[in-house]
Amino acid sequence: MKGRVFIIGLGLIGGSLALCIKEEHPESRIIGFDADEHQVSLAKMLQIIDDAAASIEAGAEEADLIIIATPVEAAAKILEVLANVPLKKDVLVTDTGSTKEYIAEKASCLTEKGIAFIGGHPMAGSHKSGITAAKKLLFENAFYLLTPVQGVQKDAADRLKEWLTGTNAKFLIVSGKEHDYLTGVVSHFPHIIAASLVHQAARADEGNVLITRLAAGGFRDITRIASSNPKMWRDILLQNRPVLISLLNEWQTEMERVKEMLHAGEERLIYDYFDTAKNFRDGLPSRDKGAIPSFYDLFVDVPDYPGVISEITGYLADERISITNIRILETREDIYGVLVISFQTPEDRASAQKCIQKHTNYGTSIGE
Repeated sequence: MKGRVFIIGLGLIGGSLALCIKEEHPESRIIGFDADEHQVSLAKMLQIIDDAAASIEAGAEEADLIIIATPVEAAAKILEVLANVPLKKDVLVTDTGSTKEYIAEKASCLTEKGIAFIGGHPMAGSHKSGITAAKKLLFENAFYLLTPVQGVQKDAADRLKEWLTGTNAKFLIVSGKEHDYLTGVVSHFPHIIAASLVHQAARADEGNVLITRLAAGGFRDITRIASSNPKMWRDILLQNRPVLISLLNEWQTEMERVKEMLHAGEERLIYDYFDTAKNFRDGLPSRDKGAIPSFYDLFVDVPDYPGVISEITGYLADERISITNIRILETREDIYGVLVISFQTPEDRASAQKCIQKHTNYGTSIGE
């Protein structure tokens, strides 16, 4: 496709979308804008964008596609700015935010003028941020939810998908309301639970210094998402309040049921509770990308001697294999400990396992 693509917000998502569009549609022209001029300079230097816009108004006026790749609150203000710009009649406007009903309401200032707005949510991310973390493969095989507002014609959504073909994402069209419920269940609510578990451990730690030591390993794993950006999650919770309040009410009912089983000492019911959960969890797709970015763990049995971690990471660095996290589960003098290395893709993990097996005789195993 030919045309002018204007991307507002040159971070990980905006930069990665620019790379995908440029690769698939080389005759298009990518224009970028970001409030952080340093990100704009980097985007031009890395040739992620073709040119920079001096302002949102200047970049939007001749655009055929406008992508707002900013947090939702910022996107809402940008929509108001766009409403006062003489946009092209057939321009497509989309965003990349985590909540959709809220932004659809804010987009009414455009849709009332006949401008096509299609909410978008690419379910992909990284432990890195900023334009330098942008990559073409970020969205590959990830779900990309599109939420056309009422009145937007099907051909507009088809045109947007054509523009975004280079993402190699799996596009799903849902309503804004359905989107917010789905992401509330599988992403927003789990973040609340993870944060609450950490708060509970922190309170317990005040009376027992062993809590922090014992909370390593598995506890860190199940609460990993509690380390997410607090500002972003504050905004998501406020924007998706009705869904999350409803889910919290259901959760309280669920916990009351567990409490009743414990009071009654119902062995069979308690067993069934965990068995049912196990069966459902084991049936979830293990290789698909979901709402929460996956990390793929490799366990390495390492001896306890100075420099063993730098030895392992050195081998991986030589083969340009990127890691997302590294930690030791257990190590004592004269015995092997377990080094847990996390990767962003199963392919990186497989390459790392092969690399370590080639250079060492340390045992390795894959965590699922």
